[in-house]
Amino acid sequence: ETLQSLLSSMKQACEILTRDPEGGAARIPFETFSFLYLYLASIDGEISETETNAFLDDIKEKADKHSGMVLIRHF
Repeated sequence: ETLQSLLSSMKQACEILTRDPEGGAARIPFETFSFLYLYLASIDGEISETETNAFLDDIKEKADKHSGMVLIRHF
């Protein structure tokens, strides 16, 4: 449940921070996504560093195929 809540927060952040038109892919730069995710995960305290790093590695791999941008569908 903690992870689902965190991912829901990340989805909202993408929708708020994106420059895509409403209803678009809600892309944000990986650096922004990573910063926010690490911050929220550290506040939560229940997601291990190993899980966090594995998740961000996976997201970065996907983002690298989209000019460094994270799309909501990536997570």
